[in-house]
Amino acid sequence: MSDRKPVIISEEQLEEQRQYIQQIRLMPDAPKSYHVVTYGCQMNAHDSEILAGMLRDMGMEEAADRESADFVLFNTCCVRDNAERRALGNVTWLKEVRKKNPRLMIGVCGCMIQQPGMAEKILKQYRFVDLAFGTANLYRLPELMLKALESEHAVVEVEEQNTIAEGLPVQRLRHDAAYITIMYGCDNYCTYCIVPYVRGRERSREMSAIVAEAEALRDSGVKEIMLLGQNVNSYGRGLSEPCSFAELLQMVEKIDGIERIRFMTSHPKDLSDDLIEAMKHSEKICRHLHLPLQSGSDRILSAMNRHYTSETYLELARKLRREMPDLSLTTDIIVGFPGETEEDFQQTLDVVRKVRYDSAFTFIYSKRSGTAAARMEDQVPDEVVHDRFDRLLKEVQKIGREETSRFEGQTLPVLVERVNREDDSLMTGRTSQNTVVHFPGDCSLIGQIVDVRLDSCKGFYYIGTMTGGNHAAG
Repeated sequence: MSDRKPVIISEEQLEEQRQYIQQIRLMPDAPKSYHVVTYGCQMNAHDSEILAGMLRDMGMEEAADRESADFVLFNTCCVRDNAERRALGNVTWLKEVRKKNPRLMIGVCGCMIQQPGMAEKILKQYRFVDLAFGTANLYRLPELMLKALESEHAVVEVEEQNTIAEGLPVQRLRHDAAYITIMYGCDNYCTYCIVPYVRGRERSREMSAIVAEAEALRDSGVKEIMLLGQNVNSYGRGLSEPCSFAELLQMVEKIDGIERIRFMTSHPKDLSDDLIEAMKHSEKICRHLHLPLQSGSDRILSAMNRHYTSETYLELARKLRREMPDLSLTTDIIVGFPGETEEDFQQTLDVVRKVRYDSAFTFIYSKRSGTAAARMEDQVPDEVVHDRFDRLLKEVQKIGREETSRFEGQTLPVLVERVNREDDSLMTGRTSQNTVVHFPGDCSLIGQIVDVRLDSCKGFYYIGTMTGGNHAAG
């Protein structure tokens, strides 16, 4: 893939967008407040942070909810059908809100809009939408916003996804932890997945840009970063200076002040021994690995184009457990892929029982137009799929509760995230293994890493007691 270079958005193009921002700030009728609604994965969440950063620079304040905002922007997901239907349903609901607030502007962006034909559908069926753009147009929000403000018609634009834009403003969701996107797109073309079609082919950011962003986050007080990509294990292909994902992790680990490093998502076929070694010997890389299985049937894995077998996956899981006994392993599993039999499903259950995941995201197969799986025959009947889904969920939850409880009685460092939503005498944080812990404390602890004794496991979370002062990694 090294011959396919991404297009880096130039400083001149970014300056042009900054000029549009200034024009909007001077417009008396421009929206004064915004609200971004996000669907989907962490990459979408980080995209929303960038969108919010640009809207803030346009002079808008963040509104508490959709009803009170002058501009509502839906950042959509289309990985599964229900996410798309939910987004469109909420967009339609805003049509009624606009009857009370005629100045309300409505925008729709992200993966859903990048799908072939979706832009046209928005123009025809959702005439009340003012602005729609795809994943590749994100950096052009100021320009498109200005066009929408000056036009009586909807502004809809979708471009080819082969760009990387550096230096965009960001309105971070948290002050102590932050996302860094290290790569965009995907080259795997799993037969059920629409991501390569809406996010484009794989393209990695230069290591120097990622390290500089991590250093800037450190300077702003961030203690934990999460490196994001559709398949972080293949990071570095096509870069001017070759760099593997393991090497990138080691470079980020050298940054003083960054105390925790997480990443999502790893493809089993690309998880190298170098990455395992980097994790094993690191005091900063969190002991949590999300390793999607999708199916335990070799026949289904082949039909999914996953490029591994159940046995190679199990061997990888055994190696990870052997090298890092305190590792938390989580996964994704799809039930009801076309042609899945009861035998295939039992093979999935067998892998689940052998690996013993701390938790698993279980999904019913969602037929996505344009993917190879959507054209496959032998789609599994709904009642069969739902029965299997229920049985799988019961199994992963049982095992997950048992695995989570293994830390009971231990004292572990916890990054304090927030005041508990149900009891304001408690604080909520996470261990390196991504386990949620609630413990007595006050809001002065937010953003700190403290030692907490895990007193009582309550299924998928702990009640604990803070035992000492701050804990600093590395």
